[in-house]
This record gives sequence, structure tokens and C-alpha cells, in this order.
Amino acid sequence: MTLGERLREAERAGASSSVARLARPAVGRTTPAALAADPVSRLRNRAHEEVYKRFGHKLGDAAMSPDQLHRVFRAEVERYVDESDIPLAPAERERLITGVLEDLIGYGPIRQYLDDPEVTEIMVNSTDSIYIERAGCLHETDDHFASVDHLRRVIDRIVSDVGRRVDELSPMVDARLADGSRVNAIIPPLAVDGPALTIRKFLATMMSADELCAARTVTPSLVEFLERCVRGRVSIVVSGGTGSGKTTLLNMLSSFIPANERLVTIEDSVELKLRHRHLIRLESRPSNIEGRGEVTIRDLVRNALRMRPDRIIVGEVRGAEALDMLQAMNTGHDGSLTTLHANSPHDVLNRLETMVLMAGLELPLTAVRDQIASAVDLIVHVARLSDGSRRVIQVTEVDGMDGSAIRLNDLYTFDFEAGTDEHGHLVGSARPTGVEPGFSHTLAVHGVRALAETPGD
Repeated sequence: MTLGERLREAERAGASSSVARLARPAVGRTTPAALAADPVSRLRNRAHEEVYKRFGHKLGDAAMSPDQLHRVFRAEVERYVDESDIPLAPAERERLITGVLEDLIGYGPIRQYLDDPEVTEIMVNSTDSIYIERAGCLHETDDHFASVDHLRRVIDRIVSDVGRRVDELSPMVDARLADGSRVNAIIPPLAVDGPALTIRKFLATMMSADELCAARTVTPSLVEFLERCVRGRVSIVVSGGTGSGKTTLLNMLSSFIPANERLVTIEDSVELKLRHRHLIRLESRPSNIEGRGEVTIRDLVRNALRMRPDRIIVGEVRGAEALDMLQAMNTGHDGSLTTLHANSPHDVLNRLETMVLMAGLELPLTAVRDQIASAVDLIVHVARLSDGSRRVIQVTEVDGMDGSAIRLNDLYTFDFEAGTDEHGHLVGSARPTGVEPGFSHTLAVHGVRALAETPGD
């Protein structure tokens, strides 16, 4: 049993309502001053600081196993608690000891949210400001870190567990935890008001098309349409804002790729969960402390072209690799998929133009636009709406050039006029516009029947 499992088992044994409590809105939130006035909270903070002063140096001792570290710290915490003049019931004593141990050798107050499958994001703004996202909505929690040093130690522990570091020379870090969660940490002097930590969690398993339909992200007719597009080797860009569900949708689209095709996925931080046997996953690498060893997304895209892929899937295009991705789509790797941050399908084109120009080849704008229009067939735009839901709100075809501009045709648009139900949830969905896409002949070449046969919802 790992150290983290031991700590969580001890927490469950204590049956603490405070440890298992759900995040609540900011209204009526317990203030740090009120927490400090609580004798048990004061004891927990004192025990944390005093034990760390005496044994903190052992946290970096590579000769100590996790079990040995746990035994040493637990014995010292038990001694400190038992010597206090605060009477504690056995269950309360165990909860307190477990909490101090989590602060010392675990992830402190954010552990419960890392373990909670309903929490999708954890945002630590300061020692006494911790927010979480649940069901698409943000909530401020009652939890806090004991001090700035405590927060720094937790950040150091998180990044060191994945072989990274954060200090004054490298004051920001973007890393991936073992479970796939993405971590971003930034400290002074870049973070003016103190260390900040953001953890975006990802589902352990890929959401199926049926589950996305149940969540109203897509409709059955739209799933049918997109499945035909993927099987017919239509090149697709999934666009949207941060946290809008681009990666989740890309996972669903990848499930429609025939099993006999060879895939290469390229990501800055591995997030895709593809159920495909003929698959190679590549991940970029930042430079080391000496500034060497960096491998960029663009390097990996170029390398992927030598690996005989049928399709290339780039987790997110964000720089000069856009040019290589477009060239791959135009040279036999049609049906490739990627995501891109943008506010609308039109913005996707603007961003792609900008990123291609970042490659430094000084291409004329008309040539760049022609490359985009030839490579990209479809843009699927997803957004997080006012009710917290994530929905596909626009599906747009890239229909070649119209003079010097790229022509776009909306195939599906979201019905915002449908309003909301009694719970405040939007009842609209993405509806077909009736426009026949120009790539229908491409589908026929790959044995996919006409899109006009797509059933209604």
C-alpha cells in the first residue's frame, strides 16, 4: 500500500465530515480568522510547523522509504498531539493526526479534491483562497493552507513527484501528474501576491458518444454526422475556449477511426485516451535546467511523418507546428484531427494564419490561406455555456477559397432561442442548417454513404 493510500485509508477510518465535506459557495464561508480561533485548528497548525522544523529535512532523504517516512512523522505528530492540553476523542485525535500528516508529507487541503471524481479543476489563488470546479460551476471552499511556506512545500512536492522543479530561477512550471491531471504552478517574483497552483483533472476513462449525448454535449444526429466524417477521412479541427471540452470531444471522434489504421498522437501533455490498438503516443519535452534537451510539438510532427501514420492527431496546435500539421493533412494524412483555442470558427482561421506565419517562412498570406482551405475540411466549435454545460454550438465546413478569402458554411448551429427549463438549463441543441457540405464526394470515395441520409433527432 502506498503512502497516499495509507493516508486516505486513515481519513476514511476517521469518518471526518470536515475532511469529506463538499465545496460550498462563498456565502457564509468560514474566514481564516475564525479558523485560527478554533483550538483544534490552532493545534493542527502548531503541530504542522513544529514537526516540520524538527524533521522537515528528512523529506528530501532519498534513503528513507515512504513507509519509513510515514512512521517517523506519525510518531512525532502523535507525541506532539498527546502532549497538548486539548482533550480529544479517539476519532477526533485520529482525524487530527491524519490531517497533519497530509499537510506534512501529502498534498494538504487539496488532497480531498484530487480524490473527488466530481471535481474537474482545483485553483489555489493564495493560502486562504481555494476554488474548485464541479459540474461546470466554480465554488470557493472553506479550506486553506497553514502558511505560504506550506503552500510552497505542497507545490514542490507535486512537481518533484513528476521530475520537475520550481524555484526563483524557474518560477513557473507546467507538468502532468501520474493520473493525467495537468498542473501549472507559478511563484514569486512572477506571481506578485504569492504562489498560485492550478490543477486540471481529466476523466480516467473516455466518455462515449452515448454519454456525451446524455450530457447534451452533442445530439444523436450530430454524432451520426461526425462519425461519417471521421470514417470518410475528413480533416477536423475541434475549437473552443479553455475548459470547454475540446479534448473530451476529440477522444470521442477518435473512437470512430477504423481499427486497421495506424495513428500517431502528439501532445504537449498527454491527455488523450484513445481506445485504439494501432497507436503510438508522443509527448513533447521542455528543456532542462541548463536549457538543453527541448523537444517541441513541431519536432514531433515532423518525426511523425516518418512513422508511416494513416492519421496524425495533435492534442493542441498552438505555434509554428501548425504549418507542419497543415502540410501533413495535404500530403496523404487526410482525416487527421487536432484542437485549437478559439472563440469561433472564423477565429480558427485567423489563429491558423498567425501560427503558420510564426514558422518564419515569409509565405504570402494568400498562400497560407490556400494551404488552410486545402487542409482543413471541418471545424467543430464547442463552448461552456452559462448553465455550466459544455455543448457543440457550431459545425462549420471550410469550403475552399472565395477570391482571397476562405469560404465557410455553417452545417450545424446552436438554437439559443429555445430558452431554459425550470432548472435554468439551456434546452437548445445544435441543429442542422440544411446546407449540403462540399466534401460529400470525399466520403463516397471512402465508402461512406451520403450525409443527406442523416436522421433527425
